[in-house]
Amino acid sequence: MSSACDSCPSKNGCTSQDSCPSRNQKTNPNIKRVIGVASGKGGVGKSFVTSVIASKLAKQGYKVGIMDADITGPSIPRSFGLKGMLSGTEDNKIVPMETKDGIKVVSLNLLLKDEGEPVIWRGPVIAGVIQQFWTDVEWGTLDVLLIDMPPGTGDVPLTVFQSIPVDGLIFVSTPQDLVSMIVTKALNMAQKMNIRILGLVENMSYIKCPHCDEIIRLYGNGDPVKAVSEKTGLSILDELPLDADATALVDSGRTEELDLNILDNTVKTIMEL
Repeated sequence: MSSACDSCPSKNGCTSQDSCPSRNQKTNPNIKRVIGVASGKGGVGKSFVTSVIASKLAKQGYKVGIMDADITGPSIPRSFGLKGMLSGTEDNKIVPMETKDGIKVVSLNLLLKDEGEPVIWRGPVIAGVIQQFWTDVEWGTLDVLLIDMPPGTGDVPLTVFQSIPVDGLIFVSTPQDLVSMIVTKALNMAQKMNIRILGLVENMSYIKCPHCDEIIRLYGNGDPVKAVSEKTGLSILDELPLDADATALVDSGRTEELDLNILDNTVKTIMEL
C-alpha cells in the first residue's frame, strides 16, 4: 500500500484498500486550488496567515473560501468579525457565511450558540465534521479554498490529508528552536503522505523600531527556521513582523482593513499552481 496508508492508524484493521479514505478523495471541479495552512505547533499565527492570505486574494479579485479545520480552537470567524449561525439549503447543504469582501467561511464557531462553548469531542467525531465541511458545504465556485489546519499530527490533519485533495501546504513557524522542531514533525507527516509543501512562512520574525526603523530580532536571527529550510530544501516564502496594529485589527474582526505589504511571495506561489 502507499505511504499514506502506512501512516494511517487504522491500517492494521483495514480489510479493503477501496474503502480507505485516502483512496477516495472526492474532487470538486468548482474549486480550483485547495491550500492547507499548517504549523504543527499552536500559537504561531497560522490563523493570522490564513486570514491575511484570504484577504489579499479577495482584494485581487479572486473568489476565496476558508475552511476552519481547527475544530477545538476555531478563530477565523473572530478574525473577520463574523457572528451568528450558518444556514442550510433545502437539500441539507451548509451555506458558508461571507465576509465584507465576499470570503466564504465555514467554522464550527458558526454552528455554536456561544463561541466560548468548549468542543469536548473525540477524534472520530471531529474527523467526521471535517469531512462534512468538504462534502456537505455549498462552496460554489472558488479560485482558492484555504484550510486553516489544527496543530499537531493527529486525527484531524490525517483526515484532511486522506479525504480532501489538498494541492499544497504552507507551513508557519516562529524563529524558535522548539517550535521549529515541532513544525518539522508536521512537515515529515505531510511528506510521508505525499502532500506537496509549497514553502515556509516565518511569523513574528522581527519588530521594527517606530523611531528609527531598526529591525529587532526578538528570537535571535531566525536560524532555527533557516535550518529547517536548508534541511528540507523548502523556501522561506515570507518573513512577517510582530505588528501590534495588525494584531489589534485582527482581534477586533477587521482583518480586511489591513494594509500591509506582507505575504506577497506566499500569495504568488499559491496562484502559480
